Amino acid sequence: MLAESDAAPEFELQNQDGETVRLADLKGKKVILYFYPKDDTPGCTAQACDIRDHYGEFKKRGALIFGISPDNVRSHKKFEEKYGLPFPLLADEGHAIAEKYGVWGEKSMYGKKYMGVDRATFVIDEKGRIAKIFPKVKPSEHVEQVLAVL
Repeated sequence: MLAESDAAPEFELQNQDGETVRLADLKGKKVILYFYPKDDTPGCTAQACDIRDHYGEFKKRGALIFGISPDNVRSHKKFEEKYGLPFPLLADEGHAIAEKYGVWGEKSMYGKKYMGVDRATFVIDEKGRIAKIFPKVKPSEHVEQVLAVL
């Protein structure tokens, strides 16, 4: 299990435009990684749109934001375009990065068990260390919580 002050696990994923994003290339910047279950679902849409609506605040504080889910690049592109999202969405199709960050696990809905992403956010400092972890994020509280620690 990752803890605050740990080195953030490296990743290399494609964004909604098919461009490769590497954590190693982001050293020297504050990075927010928010893991979410699925594009264009009610909670994930509310969370993404709230980030969109406060994007200027994140930029003012010098933070880069990346949404990560197991959806593919094409799904991310449709989600980005439908809601006018101004930040990258990263495709973790094999959920390897979700596993590295400890957010892939068993979930339950309507009595049915399945594997999926737990909604969680990691704030990574300029040195590549985890400054703050928000486990089990509620979409309606997410933006306020993250802005409070920047």
